[in-house]
Amino acid sequence: MRGMSRTSLAEVEERFNAVAGSADLGALSDELFAVADLLDREHGLRRALSDPAKPAEQKAQTVRVLLEGKVSEAAVATTEAAVSARWSRVGDLADVLERLGVVAAAAEAESLSRLDDVEDELFRFGRIVAANPELRRALSDAAAPQEGKRELLRSLLGGKVAPSTLRLITQAVAHPRGRSLEAGLEEFGRLVAQQSRRLVAVVRSAVELSEEQKRRLVAWLRASYGRDVHLNVEVDKQVLGGFSVRIGDEIIDTTIVGRIEEVRRRLAG
Repeated sequence: MRGMSRTSLAEVEERFNAVAGSADLGALSDELFAVADLLDREHGLRRALSDPAKPAEQKAQTVRVLLEGKVSEAAVATTEAAVSARWSRVGDLADVLERLGVVAAAAEAESLSRLDDVEDELFRFGRIVAANPELRRALSDAAAPQEGKRELLRSLLGGKVAPSTLRLITQAVAHPRGRSLEAGLEEFGRLVAQQSRRLVAVVRSAVELSEEQKRRLVAWLRASYGRDVHLNVEVDKQVLGGFSVRIGDEIIDTTIVGRIEEVRRRLAG
């Protein structure tokens, strides 16, 4: 988010933090996802609630009439704060509610000491989907019934992953909001990592790294970036020697292939 929306996001997050402490975080996550999905479906409602020309009090009252008694007070208060803020574009309103739904799910995982599990499970499921075209088609088919997708996820993951992981994967599958499934999972993974204020480093290596190698790599990255780092390790047989690390848009490439490409670029220049 940019400009005015970035400022508004900080204000809504402050309100969310004030009301989420006493809430059922898993339920709050589901409720915020549901409100975001409602705004995505009802374009007229979304435009009305994000219209900067309408008084904030009027929009907040509309939210209370629509939602009171159907979702928790924490979800109502968070949505009221969101519609009372000013956004650079109409879509930012639903975006911020989905974002806070992810934050609530991450906070739930953190309260259960399962935040690391959620980060790992989101990453692994993304790789499973990428390697299984049939599964990807089943989960990404816009014409397939949503309940069928939910049931498929429950059968695949129920009892095998953290509750927050299943909640987030289900949201990414059932409500892609213009993203590919892999992009949705990656975005949620970044937001979960922010809950612990850590960077996420995606490591590609030809072989599985040992625990000692992982510890040394984490220590090096922590010293380089000045922040804790969570490693997601992807074994890729196409990697020849060394490994590559991606943190956001930055890539650290120590592979033989990467060095050859660098030489080629220099020769071409």
